Amino acid sequence: MIRAATVYDIAEIRAMIRELAAYERAVEQARATEEQLREALFGEHPAAFALIAEDDETGEAVGFALWFPRFSTWTGTRGMHLEDLYVRPHARGGGYGKALLATLAAVCRQNGYERFEWWVLAWNEPTIDFYKSLGVDFLDEWRVCRLSGEPLRELAAQAPPSLDQTPAR
Repeated sequence: MIRAATVYDIAEIRAMIRELAAYERAVEQARATEEQLREALFGEHPAAFALIAEDDETGEAVGFALWFPRFSTWTGTRGMHLEDLYVRPHARGGGYGKALLATLAAVCRQNGYERFEWWVLAWNEPTIDFYKSLGVDFLDEWRVCRLSGEPLRELAAQAPPSLDQTPAR
């Protein structure tokens, strides 16, 4: 069963984020707290949304997907960015990942989103093969860019005086 996450799922979502980070060999980078997730998913102006995959027999949360809307200047429409998709090892092969992606695709269609995009680690061959089986296009000509930590602070310090750049909440 796939359902929308509720505030009562926060601890389980955080646990699965840590499991995903461990699988991706980056557990030290998964620093989000339950309070941050609660605000991001269920605050006054949610920054993201989540789905939970549950085992029909036990009710156990066996996976999750966390996504947020994005905007394309080229299409003039919103799209979806899938930040995390995770199915616990013992539940893999049970159709949960596909069900989560199909539900997200339905959300895209319901909202008029033209694009549904996400990233996958280049070494994660089992997941890449799964995505290929769904007909996913891999955009090899694009590179992910990330600015964080000290380089982000240094570049921000070079910004000219301007209006308040705080996004609407």
